[in-house]
Amino acid sequence: MKIISDQLEKYVDQHTSSESEHLYNLNRETNLKAMMPQMLSGHVQGKFLEFLSTMIEPKRILEIGTFTGYSGICLAKGLTGDGKIITIDINAELTPMVKKYVALENLQHKFDIRVGNALDIIPALDEVFDLVFIDADKINYTNYFDAVIDKVRTGGWILADNVLWDGKVIDAKKDKDTSAIDNYNKKIKADMRVENVIVSIRDGISIARKIG
Repeated sequence: MKIISDQLEKYVDQHTSSESEHLYNLNRETNLKAMMPQMLSGHVQGKFLEFLSTMIEPKRILEIGTFTGYSGICLAKGLTGDGKIITIDINAELTPMVKKYVALENLQHKFDIRVGNALDIIPALDEVFDLVFIDADKINYTNYFDAVIDKVRTGGWILADNVLWDGKVIDAKKDKDTSAIDNYNKKIKADMRVENVIVSIRDGISIARKIG
């Protein structure tokens, strides 16, 4: 299911401030070299993430699911001067591409790139996060939330990508990934520690603010 038409999506893209030259090239290289390049956040969503981060002015960001680094770079642009983003991905093969474009954007001093299982890495992180972005395997979305919620400051933010899953979340019959995302959305809505909104940008982003 298309959330908006191709024509309207093109219009939104054309009328959104341009991505940097390096992000444009990262987009192209991802589509040429990476498997499942549609996982990339891309121009409009990337600009949205950059705007959110800039408004929040986080000192610490956690990203679960680095892929080729596009979203992490966008989020890092909103960090405070001494801010840091820890980004985790299980696929080491893409790390050189991530490091290449992080350096081209002159953000290498803000990045802590980890490779491994996020559910193993997160418990050992001695940090309080202002912003968390979940964009990894959908089956573990609720587990990722549970792993990070106590490491997010009150007033901090937890974002999750793909929460509309091509519109399949409203299907009567759901596959495993769709059910996992639907369960995540229901969990966030019911959790009294956060308030949330889902925005229908690209494949849907859940924005939750920790209130207690």
